[in-house]
Amino acid sequence: QLQLVESGGDLVQPGGSLRLSCALSGFTSDYYAIGWFRQAPEKGREGVSCLNMNDFTTYYPDSVKDRFIVSTEGAKRTVYLQMNNLNPEDTSLYYCAAEFFDPDFGADCQVAGVHFWGGGTLVSVST
Repeated sequence: QLQLVESGGDLVQPGGSLRLSCALSGFTSDYYAIGWFRQAPEKGREGVSCLNMNDFTTYYPDSVKDRFIVSTEGAKRTVYLQMNNLNPEDTSLYYCAAEFFDPDFGADCQVAGVHFWGGGTLVSVST
């Protein structure tokens, strides 16, 4: 049974850092990507990073580029999101999600391409 479980959300001051974790289980395919998405109150869900678990290429939108870093470890059982220089606009519920893709076309890394979602972890940036 495929599962994604996030952890690490917390209250942090502006300018601070936080690392989120996404524990993976039940994955048997070689061709999947893990994305981190966030959704603030009354806003749509947006992607903040994507990691291709086959070739380890990454994607970041301009809003978080140079501040957020996505990574995994050798066994590929956990995907991390290191978030630096946080500001109040980063306050959101953060989700990790899995997208299975055709190797001939690559990962989409968009909300519409997601096949499985985790339950989310809350990040609050405030004084």
